[in-house]
Amino acid sequence: MAASNDAGVVVIFDFDKTIIDCDSDNWVVDALGATQRFDELLLHLPWNSAIDTMMGELHSQGTTIDEIAGSIRTAPLSHHVVAAIKTAQALGCELRILSDANAFFIDTVLAHHGLAGCFSEISTNSASVDAGGCLRITPHHDFRHGACSSHGCTLATCPPNMCKGKVMEELLQELSAEAAVGNRRPSRVVYLGDGRGDYCPTLKLAARDYMMPRKGYPVSDLIAGDRRAVRADVRGWADFKDLETVLLGIIQECAAAAIKESHDGDQVVGMVVPECRVLPAPKMAMTVLQRQFICPTDTHLCQTRDVW
Repeated sequence: MAASNDAGVVVIFDFDKTIIDCDSDNWVVDALGATQRFDELLLHLPWNSAIDTMMGELHSQGTTIDEIAGSIRTAPLSHHVVAAIKTAQALGCELRILSDANAFFIDTVLAHHGLAGCFSEISTNSASVDAGGCLRITPHHDFRHGACSSHGCTLATCPPNMCKGKVMEELLQELSAEAAVGNRRPSRVVYLGDGRGDYCPTLKLAARDYMMPRKGYPVSDLIAGDRRAVRADVRGWADFKDLETVLLGIIQECAAAAIKESHDGDQVVGMVVPECRVLPAPKMAMTVLQRQFICPTDTHLCQTRDVW
């Protein structure tokens, strides 16, 4: 996967209702005619456990992994999103995904739309196909054994299987460490999301970062409820054309800010002192001085000599 970050910008996308215009789990369940059963499972199971159980039941009923893949490939994905992703990558941004979907659905959609090589990292719930051909989905933060939540976050908007805020903290620490090694400022982060689970990572962003909430969706309402809690620059988007326009505008702003920071840095720490042997000789006033010398063999004044 591509990991270029020449622009000094890391763009992090949610997946459901941000890259694709639907919830991937619901899309697959509906397409395979299992909506009612899935709703029943949700009455007594956490979402992540319910979708794993649903995949097991579909497999036992004869649904193949190819049929599941075929259903998620039909999920709606705007050409504006494709253009935004490819343009951001071409401009030198590093792209990542932070999603509470699952690796199989995400990988299948990205490959179908020619976007698989655009993302350097995908943080989501794990997915694998077992020896019998059944799709198994496991939580990113495993809460199934013991505690109700393994990530330890107390924010009510984080589900037990994944705290995106914890993942964001790890990313920001990684970027800070890379910046320290390179003696530069950390990359700016642009985060795009829509749901309640996107609120926790939003709170981790710094003032030089950007948050792009989808207007009219839960994370936008949560941000509006306490705007002072969010340090990042908030730029909402209403539709996918808007997403493309806003994102590329932010990248341009970041590029301009990076140029300014670079110029400011040149004035302070960017100056390289050349070695002495390549420095030009200093221009000195060539004043003639009169000095008396004592001849070593005589005590009388010998002569005067012009010296510099």
